[in-house]
Amino acid sequence: MPTIHSHGATLYYEAHGNGFPILTFAPMGLQSTIDVWRHASAPVNPITEFAARYQVIAMDQRNAGGRSHAPITADDGWDTYTADHVAVLDHLGIERCHLFGQCIGGPFILNLIKHHPERVASAVIAQPIGRVAPELPTRTERFNLWASERSDHPEATEAVLDAFYRNLYAEGFAYAVDRDFVSRCQVPALVLAGNDAAHPYAIAEEIARLLPNAEFIAEWKDGAALEAARARMHGFLDAHTP
Repeated sequence: MPTIHSHGATLYYEAHGNGFPILTFAPMGLQSTIDVWRHASAPVNPITEFAARYQVIAMDQRNAGGRSHAPITADDGWDTYTADHVAVLDHLGIERCHLFGQCIGGPFILNLIKHHPERVASAVIAQPIGRVAPELPTRTERFNLWASERSDHPEATEAVLDAFYRNLYAEGFAYAVDRDFVSRCQVPALVLAGNDAAHPYAIAEEIARLLPNAEFIAEWKDGAALEAARARMHGFLDAHTP
């Protein structure tokens, strides 16, 4: 099994195809695993969509219910995940890549760019999560479901889980970053809108509006709009491949 060990974490990843690399982040919040891409309801599976021309790297996020595991601590947050992502890139000897992410992939992408902009050629950000209301929301049903399935982590006390939740969701409007960072980010991005409470349209639209080098797709999930969006993704990635 393709696993690596980094700072106490065991990280499972898969690499498909050849060519310039694309590191991908699946949706489903903290339950983001490679298998989510293969689910029939995912509009675009980047593994099958891009592996004919690119090397597509997918990974199970730590403690997502897949094959990546690590202790859960009160200090965990977006930087913890970014360290995992960089560890996979370093293990594969990848200095620069595209990023493709959906849902929680939005903060994953933005935080990786924040810390390592030189490693990102471009990013496709599909229906990113974010907070419209200024106040920190109470723990969501999805977070509590994830927490309830961590019975193999006795260290994850309620106090630890509360701290972890605050670390993820208490800050910037796109969670991992604030508007000032987004407005200064020079990495080319293709942003695809969300259309529900978990993936607010307003968040995707504002990210695209603030980014200096962004394109925006308002509709993309099915039918002719999906086919057009897929063509836009291919064209965008091709245009920004070194």
